Amino acid sequence: MATLPQEDPIAALLQRAKTIAVVGLSCDPMRPSHGVSAYMQSQGYRIIPVNPQIESCLGEKAYPSLLDVPAKIDIVNIFRRPEFVPEIVDQAIQLKISAIWMQEDVVHDKAAEIARKSGIFVVMDRCILKEHRARFR
Repeated sequence: MATLPQEDPIAALLQRAKTIAVVGLSCDPMRPSHGVSAYMQSQGYRIIPVNPQIESCLGEKAYPSLLDVPAKIDIVNIFRRPEFVPEIVDQAIQLKISAIWMQEDVVHDKAAEIARKSGIFVVMDRCILKEHRARFR
C-alpha cells in the first residue's frame, strides 16, 4: 500500500493566508523587512505594517501595535529582536491569530512554546520569502 506524502504545513499556511501583519516593517528599501514584505505583496498577500515610528509603507497604513490593526490577520511576521517577541506573542494570542512567523535570527523558544500551547502555528528562524520561493516557483 502506497503512503501519501506528508502535508507541508508551511506550504499549507502560505496557501491559505491572505493578510500578513509585519511587525518591525521598515520603509527603508535596504532593510530586509522591506524587501521581504515587498516580495510577499508582489505575490498577492496584503501586507499590514506594524511599527509605531511610521505612518505607512508599501502603500498600506501602519499601526503602532497588532492590537490596533482593524483587519483580520492570518500571519504575524516578526522582524524584531528576540527580546521583543514575548509581547508580540501575547498580542497575537489576545487576537487569536493562527500563525506567527519569526524571521531568520529571530529566536525565542519560550515565547514560541507559549504560542504553540495557545494553538498558534509557529515558524521560527526562517525567512518567509525563501520558504515561499522554495515552494511556489
